[in-house]
Amino acid sequence: MIYLNYNNLDDETQQRLFLISKEEVENKFGEQLKNYAREHYMKYETLLEEEAIRNLYNFKYVFNI
Repeated sequence: MIYLNYNNLDDETQQRLFLISKEEVENKFGEQLKNYAREHYMKYETLLEEEAIRNLYNFKYVFNI
């Protein structure tokens, strides 16, 4: 098995995983993030992207060859 982190993946894979992560974060925490962004005068999209990136670094990527 090969263990990689997010930085070791190619750009195409990183983008695909980022979109998946963004959707996952939005589904789980969308309302909370919208409220937080509104209360702290932040852009929701920027906050969502930051959380999606943070979410990506919590994953372990394992490949069987």
